[in-house]
Amino acid sequence: MTAVAALVTVQSHELAEWEIEKLETHLIDAKKSELKNYLAIARTAISGDYGHAPPDDEAAKRRVLQTLASMIYGQDGYFFVFDYDGTNLVAPRQTGLINRNWAGLTDSQGTPVTDRLVEIARSGAGYHSYLWEKPSTGDEAQMVVYAIGLQDWRWVLGTGIFIDDVLDTVAAARAEIESRVRRTFGWIAAIAMAALFLVFLSGLVLNIRERRLADARLKALTQRIFDTQEEERGRVARELHDSISQILVGVRYALELTRRRLVTGDARAGASLDSGIDALGGAIQEVRRISRDLRPGVLDDLGLGPALQSLVEEFGRRTGIETEFKTVVFRNRLDQEAKIALYRIAQEALTNVERHAGATRVGLQIRGHRGGASLRIADNGRGIAAAGGRSGEQAHGLGLRNMQERVDRLDGTLRVLSTRSGTAIEVHVPLSHMLPPEPDAKLPQDGERRSA
Repeated sequence: MTAVAALVTVQSHELAEWEIEKLETHLIDAKKSELKNYLAIARTAISGDYGHAPPDDEAAKRRVLQTLASMIYGQDGYFFVFDYDGTNLVAPRQTGLINRNWAGLTDSQGTPVTDRLVEIARSGAGYHSYLWEKPSTGDEAQMVVYAIGLQDWRWVLGTGIFIDDVLDTVAAARAEIESRVRRTFGWIAAIAMAALFLVFLSGLVLNIRERRLADARLKALTQRIFDTQEEERGRVARELHDSISQILVGVRYALELTRRRLVTGDARAGASLDSGIDALGGAIQEVRRISRDLRPGVLDDLGLGPALQSLVEEFGRRTGIETEFKTVVFRNRLDQEAKIALYRIAQEALTNVERHAGATRVGLQIRGHRGGASLRIADNGRGIAAAGGRSGEQAHGLGLRNMQERVDRLDGTLRVLSTRSGTAIEVHVPLSHMLPPEPDAKLPQDGERRSA
């Protein structure tokens, strides 16, 4: 609690200084905007004489000086004029400055005054701040000046506002914030004492809440398992209805047609029977495909490598997408859990490529190394972020979530690298899921592929 109190105090001071700086900046900006408006009024007042007079028109200059000398506002506001040599021409509230050269003048802190104003006027217009005697009080105060150049006459025309009221406001705000910080520190101490009393009760509540959350998550996981089962049953039912059922109906019609033609002695009965046999062969292939999707027999018989190769080749034949499969020889074998997980991840990734990526090429690589085993699937599609559409995002999100959950069960890592030019999914399985090689297994010859 002491550390928290110290941190809150430091952060409060920093925040207070930041807010005070913003307040000061805001108030000074408002003053500067006001100065611009005053100077715009002065320019309008002298435009009739200055705008049409040549540089050597002394009569016009006298009229302009008289006009500016008469334009005073508030208690301390006035307009001043210097020529570019530093000679003061107008100072209605401080007439002792008039007709004297003030080149090199600085305030009590050494800030240049006249030379800087001339420099600003030569460049066009700008602001300057320095200490100056306040006419109403005779005391020195901070002043902000806005000056412009009358280039035809080589004059500096400007006006200023004293900002001591702004500085007083900022100082009062700082004092108020310091007082509030001290009160806050006191409240922290009181809250700390109360918190010590509430620790036991809060711990009990959190424990009960965590148990309820765990129960809720368990129920949600159970429901998701049921939903996944129903989804898989629905998919198999659709496969059976959309492919097997239709093919078998076609076989039935072909056999019925064959029977009628045999009864009537039609010579085309053999062609009808051949058609039915071909359709029945297609149904057998569909059954095998569905069975392979549910549980590929080659995964149990030959291992992960051949199963993935078969999956990639069948994917290429079905979709027309160019495929490439690579495997690197390694001695250790994957356990059954890792094999199934990597196969399902590859299956999910290829499904996403087919449905959403718009790719023309996809590659799959499985390799073993000292740290375990790695699977990489890469395509040249438009990437996950550019899949487009809400349904596409949901499908990608569900597929990636399924992959992540499978990898988490293996204590592995999943990386998804997606750009507009393609997506790569990399899965790493730790060494704990690698089995030692079989004692009687022969080492592969050079160039020979071996399944994982």
